[in-house]
Order: sequence, then structure tokens, then C-alpha cells
Amino acid sequence: MSKGVEKLRLGPLPRSEMVKLTISISAATKVALEQYASLHSQLHGESIDAVALIPYMLEEFIERDRGFKALRAKSTGEHR
Repeated sequence: MSKGVEKLRLGPLPRSEMVKLTISISAATKVALEQYASLHSQLHGESIDAVALIPYMLEEFIERDRGFKALRAKSTGEHR
């Protein structure tokens, strides 16, 4: 592993209730996801399957999407 890589955006995974969904992704995305899982496992010392990362990656994406937050707050009447 390169010395320049110190951490990944996705840290150690919390345990939470899950709901099963079926998705299709491109072959290139599958390869990248498997590479990410391998690096995540190395960095955090816990073997993780690539499929198990998807829910946490989606959570991170949604949490950081400012446009989504703004539109969601507007549609629900929330003010932040």
C-alpha cells in the first residue's frame, strides 16, 4: 500500500438494523468496490465483504449531499 494513503472516507462500520435490497452495478464499479473493501479490511484490521460496504457508503453519500439536505428540509418544513 502507498505511504500517501492513510485513511478512507468510510471508517469502521457500526452495527445497525438492515433491510435487504437488490441492485445492479457496472462491472467496473464492482471491481472498485472489491478493491475498496480490501483496503478497508487492511486499514481497520477486520475483514469486510464488498457487498457489506454498500449500505454504509450510501449513508455517507446521503449524509454529505447538501442539495438533498436542503430540499429535504424544505419539503418537510424543517429549518436548520
